[in-house]
Amino acid sequence: MKTIRLHAAGELRVEQEVLRQQKTGEVLILMGEVGICGSDLHWFDDGGIGDAQLSHPLILGHEMAGIAQTGRYAGMLVAIDPSIPCGECDFCKEGNPNLCPTQRFAGHSNEDGGLCEYFYWPEENLYPLPEGFTLSDGVMLEPLGVAMYAVDLSGIKPGDSVGVFGCGPIGLLIIRLARLAGAGQIVATDILPHRIEVALGQGADHVFLANGMQDLDDLRKVIPANGLDVVIEVAGDNSAVETALELVKPGGRVTLVGIPADNRTSVNAATVRRKGLALQWVRRMKHTYPRAIELVQRGQVELRSLVSHRFSLDEAARAFVTAQKRDGLKIVISIEGVSDPVQ
Repeated sequence: MKTIRLHAAGELRVEQEVLRQQKTGEVLILMGEVGICGSDLHWFDDGGIGDAQLSHPLILGHEMAGIAQTGRYAGMLVAIDPSIPCGECDFCKEGNPNLCPTQRFAGHSNEDGGLCEYFYWPEENLYPLPEGFTLSDGVMLEPLGVAMYAVDLSGIKPGDSVGVFGCGPIGLLIIRLARLAGAGQIVATDILPHRIEVALGQGADHVFLANGMQDLDDLRKVIPANGLDVVIEVAGDNSAVETALELVKPGGRVTLVGIPADNRTSVNAATVRRKGLALQWVRRMKHTYPRAIELVQRGQVELRSLVSHRFSLDEAARAFVTAQKRDGLKIVISIEGVSDPVQ
């Protein structure tokens, strides 16, 4: 079968290889589409993310959908949860599988992801998609899940003023979910004009092109005098974190979603201390797929318009370069020309 493996930073290779051995509880999936996430770009740009570094050629991809070939969902379009927690540790038993220290995650560390023609994955990680859903919808359920978990942690209440700093696909979905949660005012920023235009369509009341701390005066003109009730940072950039901390009200809620390129987030200690702030980091997501499917099925969240580019498996390198340039919104790779899984 055909695969795409990352051999070093910036070096993706199309390869032919034999499908690995099936493990207990797994089913065979004919892969359909795979999205490129910001964390995939960290692997592509730097050969790693955080303290996880490339130790062998890795198949990337964790935003995935395909058609189950075996098991109880055989023949059905399925979304694929990329995380496999151990199920036995204290964190899993407490209902926090996303914090499991030994979880396997598709396209990360030693676990191959979905940029291949065929894929084995646990059946319990598959979610059959309702009639009318597309492969792209299935792919986008993963970033929607991250956005949902971020909003859950942020504690947005009806009438809250909310800042969303970073308007990539997850940030845009956070804006939509914040509006559904009853936010009274939503202010959004990004460094790219086309993204803040989409933010308006997702429900933002005010949008600004980000220009570091120079934006503060303009932003303060439209937010409450005491500051924002909730801020969610989704840029992975320290200037966005600094802006968030400056604009949140004393005792407000701060949620950090973005992953910084240098694995460092710094804060002004005086600001955080004087405002009595607690910073909440987001670790992936948990228990979101059924809720996400229901939101889309009801028409409360629309996903397809966020997919701006689609490439074939053979064009994976070009797809990653396009994503690297931040052109468009969500970049998706379609798995085409499927061959026999053992060829």
